[in-house]
Amino acid sequence: MLTIDDILTVPLFSSLGAAELGRLAQTSADIHLLAGEFAVPEGGERALFAVLAGKMEVVKTIDGIERRLGWRVPGTIFGEVPLALGTPFPGGYRASEPSRVMRVDMRQYYTIAAMAPEFSMKMGALARERLGGLQSITAEPPKARVTVVGPRWDAVCGDLRRFLDRNQVSFEWLALDAPHLPAAWPAPPPIAQDCPILRLADGTVVSRPNTREVARLLGLQTSARAAEYDTVVIGAGPAGLAAAVYGASEGLRTIVVEREAPGGQAGTSSRIENYLGFPNGVSGDELASRALLQARRLGAEILVTRSVRNIDPVTREVLLDGDEVISGRTVILATGVAWRRLAIEGFERLIGKGIYYGAARSEAGATNGMDLYLIGAGNSAGQAAIYFANHARRVTLVVRGESLERSMSQYLLDQLRTKSNIAVLLRSEVTAAHGEANLTEIDVRDGATSSVRRVACNGLFVFIGADAETDWLPAAISRDARGYVLTGDDVVKAGVWSQPRDPYLLETSVPGVFASGDVRLSPVKRVAAAVGEGSMVIAFIHQFLQQAGRQAP
Repeated sequence: MLTIDDILTVPLFSSLGAAELGRLAQTSADIHLLAGEFAVPEGGERALFAVLAGKMEVVKTIDGIERRLGWRVPGTIFGEVPLALGTPFPGGYRASEPSRVMRVDMRQYYTIAAMAPEFSMKMGALARERLGGLQSITAEPPKARVTVVGPRWDAVCGDLRRFLDRNQVSFEWLALDAPHLPAAWPAPPPIAQDCPILRLADGTVVSRPNTREVARLLGLQTSARAAEYDTVVIGAGPAGLAAAVYGASEGLRTIVVEREAPGGQAGTSSRIENYLGFPNGVSGDELASRALLQARRLGAEILVTRSVRNIDPVTREVLLDGDEVISGRTVILATGVAWRRLAIEGFERLIGKGIYYGAARSEAGATNGMDLYLIGAGNSAGQAAIYFANHARRVTLVVRGESLERSMSQYLLDQLRTKSNIAVLLRSEVTAAHGEANLTEIDVRDGATSSVRRVACNGLFVFIGADAETDWLPAAISRDARGYVLTGDDVVKAGVWSQPRDPYLLETSVPGVFASGDVRLSPVKRVAAAVGEGSMVIAFIHQFLQQAGRQAP
């Protein structure tokens, strides 16, 4: 419990009168922190904090690396910048030793400031001083963690760049024909046969590494730290990350296995406009990066570049590539879906060389002044078209149907109409792709006239829906004809449930194995739905584990 004497140890409060001090003592929170606990995380809500005992470190994640910006010791405050600007906390404040802080919520702060103008002036002066310090940090040139060198249209180089970007690793890309390459790359000069070549910030140089080797060099986790977990989450899309956040926060030993990078298919979305809580929209990779930081902060392990080969339906052991085994008391399938491929002349040869499935924000900057074509009529295609239109000379949507109204949300249709450099070709389809080193032209068939014309094309992005890739699952985990995993009532209706109890809503035909997100048979395929199922599945896992504990001998 706070006393006036506690508050007077903070010089900022020494000028307050008895009434204001009494109000602070009655309304402020008295927070005791263990080493490693946050008083407020990065992005936390506005409030004023004062350190009464211990020591707080100021940390901020920059380019995927946590950076210490400073310290707060007894008698100092933090929170003045968010209060002055009306923004969330730009950094997190974490106890480096057992500490005690007082927290004044926003409403009480403004009440005290109105009662004591001198106090308000001191806060404003301190906020201006701290803002100057933040400006010096932002003025520092960013340092890339990795430099990548390779041929401009090399597909392996492209895959590596996308891997780095989706794992929030800052990098500099140098094409072999870039005029500034000699100045940016030390001798000896790189040659195509050795590419891609990576140079890390510490000077380490590696040639033709695979993604797992790159992940290890960058300190990304690729192997489990324990032999057994309460739940093993397969897939780090919205559903898997939500399960990781809620599982770890509720005390479950949680590990996530991801074969590429966190975010799943949603991570390639350039803009999600209708996700709750983001009035201005949010990109898929931004949403994924926030969830990833949250899951790791709460204690979940996230493995990348690891594929799951099989699941033992009896022991719930998960077999990874390389014959590594992770034992789980429960398993969550959150593998999502994969972009559906087109069987069109020239496509396979030019994938990664101008033809792409899905689109991430990082690819937009390389399309300045180009003529782009997008295949698809759903929300993903609409979001990408709007985002690319800010960079490309012209963006054309190629749609097989007669309109967009039946497949695209109204808010996207309204935005498309405002973009003068976006065109829509209805009743049309791409029939071939052409180019030697990279895509240069495509053939477009007009469904109304059956005529085919060849047009110049600098980039082709495909959004034609997705399929569940679940052939690797054991036969005991039942699926429908399209590969979507059956859960809950659908398991009972299919006659594949053998337990005396009913299956939980998100439980598969194998007790203790659950499914959430797009891989599950459900008519709703939304990011919000996947996040909801990822959080909800943890409640069912708790029930399952409690029941298993009661049944144990």
